[in-house]
Amino acid sequence: MTSAATARHGTPDAPLLVVRGEAELDVEPEVARIGITVGARGRDRRSTLDDLTRRNTAVLDLVKSYGRAVEELSTGAFSLTPELAERGRGERVRSYRGRVHLGAEFSDFTVLGELTTRLADLELTRVDGPWWSLRPGSPVHAEARRRAVAEAVQRAREYAEALGTTLAALTELADTGTEPSRPGLSSFARGARRMSRADASEPAEPLDLEPARLRVAAGVEARFTMAPPRL
Repeated sequence: MTSAATARHGTPDAPLLVVRGEAELDVEPEVARIGITVGARGRDRRSTLDDLTRRNTAVLDLVKSYGRAVEELSTGAFSLTPELAERGRGERVRSYRGRVHLGAEFSDFTVLGELTTRLADLELTRVDGPWWSLRPGSPVHAEARRRAVAEAVQRAREYAEALGTTLAALTELADTGTEPSRPGLSSFARGARRMSRADASEPAEPLDLEPARLRVAAGVEARFTMAPPRL
């Protein structure tokens, strides 16, 4: 039998042992992301665009005012769409609707509740999120993989001891996946403000946002050969 076949099926002189190793870690998130949509609507194209530009600038200035707490701020899609009248002949434009989508990423969660509340209190501004996650190169992923491998080796040793023998060699190790869970997210939005003068003079209370813990899972499949047991 070839060495490849031995590694896959084993022989009486080198029995094959196949085990799985798994690990799960419950960890705090490292970053939070929010989505921001700024809108404007009016009968005139230019005035709608001016309103959208003004509101977009206000959002950017507000987010940037939090300094190093903001790790990333980017502008996504922009649109300015004419809306046609439902009745009447021809292509008569009834109004214009504009939108700008932005994304922001934070590592300092202490400012997140205050900022999202202030953003949601702006005119025709919608905030979605937060989405909690780990950084792509987080050491948490490596730790989960190490624990999964350690469990596979320990499990294999226990099976070998149950047969009164020992492990001889590792012939194959396959990664079956490392994935963080996707916790729920909160979403809130506020359109054009409908507040009295007394209310408008008072800032909204900051939201109390609690970071959602993340589950990071890793799994491996390991193949070992053993010394022949005495059965």
